[in-house]
Amino acid sequence: MTDLPFYSAGPSAAFFDLDRTLISGSSAFVLGIAAWRGKLVPTHQFVRDAAGAIAFKFAGASDQTSEGVRDRILGAVKGVRLDDLVALNADIVPKLMAMVRPEAMRLLEQHRHAGRATYIISASPIELVEPLAKALGMTAGIGTRSAIVDGVYTGELAGPFCYGPGKVEAMEELARWEGLDLDQCWAYSDSASDLPMLEAVGHPVAVNADARLERVAGQRGWPVVVFSQRTKAVIRRSTQAAGAVGLAAGGFASGIRWARHR
Repeated sequence: MTDLPFYSAGPSAAFFDLDRTLISGSSAFVLGIAAWRGKLVPTHQFVRDAAGAIAFKFAGASDQTSEGVRDRILGAVKGVRLDDLVALNADIVPKLMAMVRPEAMRLLEQHRHAGRATYIISASPIELVEPLAKALGMTAGIGTRSAIVDGVYTGELAGPFCYGPGKVEAMEELARWEGLDLDQCWAYSDSASDLPMLEAVGHPVAVNADARLERVAGQRGWPVVVFSQRTKAVIRRSTQAAGAVGLAAGGFASGIRWARHR
């Protein structure tokens, strides 16, 4: 396969979903453990959220509505002090860094080399997403902002809820501020819940896709890739857009293997 240039003609960025895309698991699980150990959440809430996070790790996107996910995330921080949540990052960020996929790091390097801004975009709290993005050398993190009164989370939103269509709202707001052309931007996600985000850019890539996203990507000719845990290789499972795949991975270091699924 002939690699195509990894550059674009105008201002662009690369947006990365967090769970099962940039990292090999659930950030909510790591946050939940840290919050439980710090006595910020009761045991029954931790057990419930942990079960959901484990199911997500192995099965991918759940059937929860946007409202359900929003209420769960806002409810988890309601009544918690901002300083207490931020203090958890000393424990959380190193653990999430260890979960970052090496293949995702190569993609980040390629986008940076092309002069492109890179962003994590996730429903997780911005207080978690932003420090992780900075630790990875990315431009910034885009996450859910919760309202804070007198240093305590109220359980209400203070900006777009970064899930489903809310991610697009946040991306469009950023594009206006930074002068980005979304038609020349990249987006990476594993979940059908991120179809709005993938549809909003000119270069959507399905990564470790759940069944629904893989089906839609196949129908639309989007690149579909798998980050192999065993070989640390990027395995091409299916696509009708070889050129787009070349753009998405053509600049990878030698030794990254592409295998056609027949």
